[in-house]
Amino acid sequence: MSDISAFKDVPPTTLGDLLPRAQVMDIGIRPLWTPVPRVAGPAYTVRCPPGDNLMLHAAIYRAEPGAVIVVESGDLDYALAGGNVCAVAQRNGVAAFVLDGVIRDVAEVREAGFPLFARGVVPIPGTKTAIGSLGEPVTCGGVLVRPGDVVVADEEGVVVTPAGRAEEILAAARAKLAKEAEESLDAWEANHRARIAKALSEAGFTG
Repeated sequence: MSDISAFKDVPPTTLGDLLPRAQVMDIGIRPLWTPVPRVAGPAYTVRCPPGDNLMLHAAIYRAEPGAVIVVESGDLDYALAGGNVCAVAQRNGVAAFVLDGVIRDVAEVREAGFPLFARGVVPIPGTKTAIGSLGEPVTCGGVLVRPGDVVVADEEGVVVTPAGRAEEILAAARAKLAKEAEESLDAWEANHRARIAKALSEAGFTG
């Protein structure tokens, strides 16, 4: 993929039309402040054992600028990171955190404007003693995420495009968006009305 930043022009809703449900994270992974800007970048994957955040804290010094750090933890009791960790990640060029877990210091993160998607907020920090993994496939929000997969996230949700399909999906998304831009609401309504009438008729609805 030559330019993942081009995915910033593609809404998650468009990607959701083009990719299987398995590539869309569940509704628990949501922006923790709004309005959050759309982010798009290659996944830098992290696995943290429950209750421990050492590997995420290590990742902020290893992820390339523009990367979206994606974390598997499955823990809702201890924060994976706080304001200073997010600030350093932001300073080092990390595009966003997408965390299957919880965070703290959201006010600081919001003030700094660092995009953050997670399951919620808790004030208690995790420990920093357990080794997990960096740069291996992880599961976040029910989606299998591999290093380098394209992560697109905004207030509509988080969608992961497999790296091997990025060129294909970007081209399809651009074509879809261009077609939609050319269609007036009147034309859309006419097509939609006909499509719904046909579906109702085929299903045997006569009301």
